[in-house]
Amino acid sequence: MSTVRQSFISIVGVVHAHREIRELAAWLQGLHGVLQANFSDYEFVLVNNHCDQQAIDAAIKPLPEALRQSIFMLNLSAPVSRDNALLAGLDRANGDYTIIVEFDFAENPALVVDLWQKSQEGFDIVYLRARERRISWRSKLLYRIFYGILQKYSNLRIDPRAHHTRLISRRALNSLLRLRENSHYLKANYALVGYNTAAIETPMPLMPDAELGFGHQFRNALVVITSYTTFLRSLLLWIFLISVLVALAAIVNAVKVKLTNVDVFGDTHESLSGWAFTVVLMSVFFAFTCLNLYIMSIYLSNIYSELKNRPLYIIESVKRF
Repeated sequence: MSTVRQSFISIVGVVHAHREIRELAAWLQGLHGVLQANFSDYEFVLVNNHCDQQAIDAAIKPLPEALRQSIFMLNLSAPVSRDNALLAGLDRANGDYTIIVEFDFAENPALVVDLWQKSQEGFDIVYLRARERRISWRSKLLYRIFYGILQKYSNLRIDPRAHHTRLISRRALNSLLRLRENSHYLKANYALVGYNTAAIETPMPLMPDAELGFGHQFRNALVVITSYTTFLRSLLLWIFLISVLVALAAIVNAVKVKLTNVDVFGDTHESLSGWAFTVVLMSVFFAFTCLNLYIMSIYLSNIYSELKNRPLYIIESVKRF
């Protein structure tokens, strides 16, 4: 006999594709049975990401009244990214714990209990981690570069094999919702808010999103890299340093040809009047141009950080003795 936990659970799901409408009834019924047996109160927050409303209504209408009364549907007026659709659901969630459940886990509704039990060990965010990511070699290379840049040029610790499915405590969710950014990448925001985080291994692999092509993934990666890392600023610094070395080499070569008619590679050249001066002048201005670009990138990066208005710190809890 299961014990009823005195917790209010919000289940957030996004109907992002028409195939998910066919799985919706089974997804709701499976979760409803587990929630009813294990938790004192619960709600479903469904986000219709501009799919067929009539088809969704037809899938929900035959369900038991007790289940239908616990559903809150958000119908988006235009399709958005999956992360932004999830954010709409998180904004509406009222529970002590909010659990994002992907349709891929429809056959394993008991995972909500596993996530909750893990959270009781002192974790505010508990997510499912896949053992592998099944994607094409192009996407695999892109993800490897993407996560490599995130790990090297930011303080974010993002698990490359993390599913969207996860539990978030009320206080962690409140902090997450304070990060109002246009370029939402929820996995980065989970890392930004911090809090104690744990993972549960699952055999379910990470699969590619059928609605996102390689070009779309590449553009999303650029947005995330520019929003959450200092990669471009570091890249401009290296361009500046290399430009200085190239300019010095060009100056040394021009002066050597001017004085000896032999370049740094030992080849003989005839010195032309004004040639050395032109090369030196162009090299100096080239180095100064790269320096100015680097300085401007620092200013733009600082302005961009201020505009995003991220909190300087987040207080997890206050303890008195």
